[in-house]
Amino acid sequence: EMFYALARTSMSPIIYEVLDYASGLTDSKGQLLTQGNGVTGFIGMLSFMVRETVEKYNKSGDLKPGDIILINDPYGGGGSHLCDVGLVMPIFYDGELIAFSANKAHWTEVGGKDAGSMSTNSTEIYQEGLQFPCVKIFEEGKLNQAVVEIIRANVRFPDLSLGDLWAQVAALKTGERRVQELCEKYGKETVVNSIHYLLDHGEQLALKSLRELPKGVYTAEDYIDDDGIEKGPFHVKVKVEITDNEFICDFRGSHPQVTGSINSTLTGLVSAVRTIYLAITNPSQDVNDGSFRPLRVISDKGSIFNAVRPAPVSMYWESMLFGSDLIWKALAPVIPNRLSAGHFLSVCVAILSGKHQDTNEPFLIVEPSVGGWGGDKEKDGASGQFCILDGETFNIPIEVCETRNGVLVDEYSLNTDGAGAGEFRGGYGVVRSYRSLTDNQYFTGSFGRHKYKPWGANGGKDGSTNYFEFVNSNGEVSAPFGKYNQYRLNKNDVTRLVTGTGGGYGNPLKRPIDKVIWDVKNEYITVEQAQRDYGVTLNPDTLEVVEISAERKELEEK
Repeated sequence: EMFYALARTSMSPIIYEVLDYASGLTDSKGQLLTQGNGVTGFIGMLSFMVRETVEKYNKSGDLKPGDIILINDPYGGGGSHLCDVGLVMPIFYDGELIAFSANKAHWTEVGGKDAGSMSTNSTEIYQEGLQFPCVKIFEEGKLNQAVVEIIRANVRFPDLSLGDLWAQVAALKTGERRVQELCEKYGKETVVNSIHYLLDHGEQLALKSLRELPKGVYTAEDYIDDDGIEKGPFHVKVKVEITDNEFICDFRGSHPQVTGSINSTLTGLVSAVRTIYLAITNPSQDVNDGSFRPLRVISDKGSIFNAVRPAPVSMYWESMLFGSDLIWKALAPVIPNRLSAGHFLSVCVAILSGKHQDTNEPFLIVEPSVGGWGGDKEKDGASGQFCILDGETFNIPIEVCETRNGVLVDEYSLNTDGAGAGEFRGGYGVVRSYRSLTDNQYFTGSFGRHKYKPWGANGGKDGSTNYFEFVNSNGEVSAPFGKYNQYRLNKNDVTRLVTGTGGGYGNPLKRPIDKVIWDVKNEYITVEQAQRDYGVTLNPDTLEVVEISAERKELEEK
């Protein structure tokens, strides 16, 4: 109910269309009880925000009914970047603090040097917007108008940012009202006992799942392309140890924090690990902090996974996602029933600002991109889905995009590049093209996995990389880019975004011939790719089988 209240009252498409937010309840100590999730990357961040609040307001009487705390500091409980603004509200009953309601939502703007408050060339967090270090926006129900005026004066789209603030407040109050109604109905003692039971039950479910996993130590390593300033690559690694009682993820030895804005804080890393941990242990389990009691996350302070102030973090997902992916890669060979081959990995954010062609009003597009997921032991990878951090979120519909913004969407199609061959092939990314309808528009993009492909599994081939390019109105092409800050566009220039194909699973020569023919018919692969990757030579006119390669025959005979 809190989740829907926020979406229905927000002002920004990235919230009410994309669902880039999360809401939940914690106990009085900040232990997560339940969470409504748009973005999986926020799993755990709510509890860190509440714990920061409890730590800061730790004296009796510091927190009162009607207080609401504002927090987005990545180094103090916020965990992601400054655009993800969190609100925390203590819930009292009969004068006793019994719970907190909390939410975290992506504001379109929090100020900073560039529109959208995300930059690929920022070198310190102070360039990325307003920081809210766990301050009261409401005190005993009274609005702190000074904080509101500071926000209004420092963001480029105050109606959107403040509108989203009020939506978050409405959602928090919904949570407060419902918890208090539970206490009225069942009694405070029953509610508090139920909270303890829920957390302990979550732990027992997690331990049961752990005992069913293969025990041992597993490792993986990979490379992050660059940070928009330093050339890279940046080496990252993990050692995963699974016992009957613990799931330990050790990222020590990964690259130190970098100059550019792709650094993640420890809270972000923990949330990334929690996401893949749930996928491995019990994907259907309701999320609460009891579930995570067996989980340990270790990293070097000052590393790309555990950056310290004032490192920039506006494109934090480019490292945070490797926190999930490294564990995924390490365990995919031993848990094939839960983990597929690698996917396109990046949020692939597109930020486009300028003036609307009809109203001359400023607009701002802030949107993640979908891409290809890896194949697994039973099926082909999914096409056109968001990365693991974004979870089950959505694109902004083209009709909404074209109405609100000074662009036309020339193309939105699958990127059928034929990569990710396998017995179960990788799913495909997409091509999305924005045509600018006015002069002096500016584009910023951060597309990770621009140089290093999604990995194949069990003999499957690697997928393809993400990139974007600019096609000027005179036909000149500037490409390919993985990161670019504030590229200037004029009328009829096109920004073309391309996301990658996921990795394949299994030997491509084992893919059934009828599936290979079906892929060719549907233009997912070409006749040439069928012959090269799958060992099937087809008549280009009739698509009848002309020949099968010797390697495929030998495999079939076995």
